[in-house]
Amino acid sequence: MSIDLSTPPVPISFEVYPPRSDAGVAALHETIRHLASVDPRFISVTYGAGGSTGGRSLELLTHILRETHVEPLAHLTCVGNTYAGANTLIREFLDAGITSFLALRGDPPAGATEDDAFLGDLASAAELVQLIDRVQAEREPYTEALIPGVPGAVRVEKRARVDIAVAAFPNGHPRSRHAFEDIDALLAKQAAGATLAITQLFFHADDYLAFVARSREAGVTIPILPGIMPITSGSRLRRVLELTGEALPADLAIALDVEPTVEGQRDIGIAHAARLASEVVDGGAPGIHLYAFNNHDTVLAVLREAGVLASATRMPDAVH
Repeated sequence: MSIDLSTPPVPISFEVYPPRSDAGVAALHETIRHLASVDPRFISVTYGAGGSTGGRSLELLTHILRETHVEPLAHLTCVGNTYAGANTLIREFLDAGITSFLALRGDPPAGATEDDAFLGDLASAAELVQLIDRVQAEREPYTEALIPGVPGAVRVEKRARVDIAVAAFPNGHPRSRHAFEDIDALLAKQAAGATLAITQLFFHADDYLAFVARSREAGVTIPILPGIMPITSGSRLRRVLELTGEALPADLAIALDVEPTVEGQRDIGIAHAARLASEVVDGGAPGIHLYAFNNHDTVLAVLREAGVLASATRMPDAVH
């Protein structure tokens, strides 16, 4: 199954992360059931840096693959991994039927810096994109199709290629050394074989729209999907800013700080994300990618307020 960003209505997708304990598995499966009910194009699953096996990420990806009709997309990171380790992990995902990936460089692990001698054999997300494609080509260099009317005969066909998404940074990566380095990096990822870009969060539609315009002028042709994160509390906003290095969105920060209730802060965050989603779609975005924080209520409320979903979406008895 390939990621399709062309079928109306507005294509949507979500990001979730593996449960931190066995106790969270059932709740996350229920969240995925609700997310799948609105027909997203894919659900991505995060993965920590390093490690040699898919672990909980793979368990969640295979659950999505087997129990829903939605395409699962696996995050992979470079930092802390060897060529051999990354090769093994990619094969593990492919063997499980996972054929869509998000290739990320990743951040140094706690206590490490960019100057450390070993952060991994793969120096960039572009190299990881190339490795994913190469592993799949080695594992399945071609496919066979039956020839109708000729029992036992097959026709050799080109292999189906994996879908490989990459990250994009509308306001620049915290480690960028100059204004256009992020676009140069995106061009390199595209040349390596990336088929889709998903942006880091942003707080104003113009940030995304201007970045897309600059990217197109530079030669980026792959779809650039806006990543939107509903910020429903002041503490979450502060944490997100620490992790991403984004500039403080003063309007949102003030609104969250002066609102005394949890419910009111949630409404503010939903309204802000819904307005952002509407504006980028009106500006030509090919879809909306929502960071769900393993909670379906908030992201579905954003989509309803943005007019992407009907105000009341019926939940089916089962998703297959």
